[in-house]
Amino acid sequence: MADTLTHDDRAAIRACFNCSAQAADRLTVEMAVRCVPHRGTVALAGDEATQLLFVVEGAVCAELFGIDGQQAQLARHGPGEVFGAYPAETVYRANMTAVGQTRLLSIPTRKLRVLAAEDSEIANGIAELLARQLDLVLDRMAARIGLSATGRFYRALLMLADDEGTIRPAPVVAAMALSVHTTRETGSRALAALLRRGIAERLPDGLRIVSRRMLEDLVV
Repeated sequence: MADTLTHDDRAAIRACFNCSAQAADRLTVEMAVRCVPHRGTVALAGDEATQLLFVVEGAVCAELFGIDGQQAQLARHGPGEVFGAYPAETVYRANMTAVGQTRLLSIPTRKLRVLAAEDSEIANGIAELLARQLDLVLDRMAARIGLSATGRFYRALLMLADDEGTIRPAPVVAAMALSVHTTRETGSRALAALLRRGIAERLPDGLRIVSRRMLEDLVV
């Protein structure tokens, strides 16, 4: 992945912040690119959080070890989501780990606060982005309570797929299972069932959902 901002990066920022090209340019000129390999560390619990980070590709999981020594996932931030510090600098409360090859755009918290104060369009874009992300978090919490483990796994697959039903790169079953609070074995069985029934098929570089409707019917 390129380590400099691309045209696609600028388009993604404009779309997610729902702002004009001029406002997007003011944001991106202050941003830096960070590429993190699969399972690479983005930040550790206790590290200073002085930037807001925007996920362009891949995902970042917030993970903690409980008092029983078991690792638990607190949250997962995918493309179009943000994490880090805003409006004030703080510290990370969990270990932040990349899932898949991950591309991040970062902007210093203090600089973003200044931009938001100077440009109402940027301020409105930040508010809308954070509001959408809050709604998404609540939606994930509802799914965790209301769906079976297999249903949560299938729902996660649907969320990863693009408009053509393609998931690239291929999902890492163990990481996906952890993200929906179930076991790797449950995730493996769920995916095997889809492949056996022809609802999904493997690609050389990913996975394709052949019948989105049939998969949606399994989200229970």
